[in-house]
Amino acid sequence: MNIKLLLAGLLALVTTLIHVIAGGADVASVLLATPMDEEAKLVLYALWHMVSVTLGFSALIFIRSSYACTKELLVTVRCIAFLWCSFGGIFLAVIAMQTSSGWWFKLPQWVLLLPVGLLGFWGSSHYNSTR
Repeated sequence: MNIKLLLAGLLALVTTLIHVIAGGADVASVLLATPMDEEAKLVLYALWHMVSVTLGFSALIFIRSSYACTKELLVTVRCIAFLWCSFGGIFLAVIAMQTSSGWWFKLPQWVLLLPVGLLGFWGSSHYNSTR
């Protein structure tokens, strides 16, 4: 068993649950209640659901790959790890562009996104020496 990939998967699963439960209350419901253009609002709402699916499926792939990782699955794991690191990087870039302070704590998603991606890369590197 690959503990690093299992940890990546479990942390990704926790992140998914936080996104769906807390994000549903704090982001999605607030978004739907805002008086913005209906089309833009529904596109953002659909994107929120797309993120939910992406987080959830990637958690399952990390967990599955921690038990037995084929060559093909290894490529998928590395792509998903890259996505998670990219998602975290986007939050860091958005925070860096803000002129006011306190955004590190207002947008803390990077704290979960980056470790999942890095654990995914670290866990997948185990297979370089064994394959």
